[in-house]
Amino acid sequence: MDERDQLWEINAGWWQEGFTEGADAEYAEQLLPLAAEHLAGSSRILDVGCGEGQITRLASALPGVERAIGIDPTWAQLTAAASRRPVRGGPSLLARAGAATLPFSAESFDAAVACLVFEHVVDVDGAIAEVARVLAPGGRFVFMLNHPLLQTPGSGWIDDHILDEQYWRIGPYLIEDEGVEEVDKDVFIPFIHRPVSRYVNAMARNGLYVTRMEEPAPPPGFLARAAEYENAATIPRLLLLRAEKLVTPSGVDETSPGGRRR
Repeated sequence: MDERDQLWEINAGWWQEGFTEGADAEYAEQLLPLAAEHLAGSSRILDVGCGEGQITRLASALPGVERAIGIDPTWAQLTAAASRRPVRGGPSLLARAGAATLPFSAESFDAAVACLVFEHVVDVDGAIAEVARVLAPGGRFVFMLNHPLLQTPGSGWIDDHILDEQYWRIGPYLIEDEGVEEVDKDVFIPFIHRPVSRYVNAMARNGLYVTRMEEPAPPPGFLARAAEYENAATIPRLLLLRAEKLVTPSGVDETSPGGRRR
C-alpha cells in the first residue's frame, strides 16, 4: 500500500463523519441531486471511487435500476459502505478496486459516475480508458470534480487593502500539480490538479464525448455556513461533465484496439 492509499485508510472516518448521511450541504443539496438527474434512465450503474457508498445507494434506488456497483481501493470506506444499506431499491454491490483496473468485462454498464474522485486518481488516462471499456455504446459517464480552474492550488480570496477590494486569485492553472493538503486539523489528503482540457481530451481519445457541462453555483446550505461565503456565491466549486460513449453508424467501437467491429 503506497502513501496515498494509507492516507485514505487513516482518514476515512473524517470523510464519513463530515460528508455523508446528510452532514455536508454540498452533497445533500447539490451532488446527490445532480447524480440522480444524470443517472436517471440507466439500468446498470458503476460508481467509481464510491467511498462509503452514498451515490451507490442512491443509484440502486433509482427507478429501473437492475444493479448498482461501487468500487473503491480503501477498505475502511468499503467496510462502512457494507454496513449502510439502501433505504429502498435493490441491493448495491461493492468491490475493492482502483479506477484504472476495473474488474468487469467490456460493456458491462450503461452508466458510470465518478464524484470528486479524479482529483485523487494518479493514472488518469488508464482510469478513463477503463471507464470507456466497461461502458456499452451509448452509455454515459457522469464526471463531477472540484472545479479545476477555481480550485487550483494557490487560488483563494485576496483582501487588497491598497485598492480596498476583494478578488479571487487563480493559481497556476495550466501546470499539473500533485501534493498532499491538510484539509482539517491533522487530516492530510492527496490531491492532483489538472486543467479541464486534460480530462476532456482523455475522454475523447477513448470515444467519450462531452454532451453537457455544468458549473453550478454553490448551494444555499454551503453559503450559509459563514457570512464571508456570500462573497463566493458567483464562483462555482463544482464542474460536471456528462460524456457519452460513441456509437458509429458502421458499428465500429472506437474505444477498442484497432476499432473492432461489432
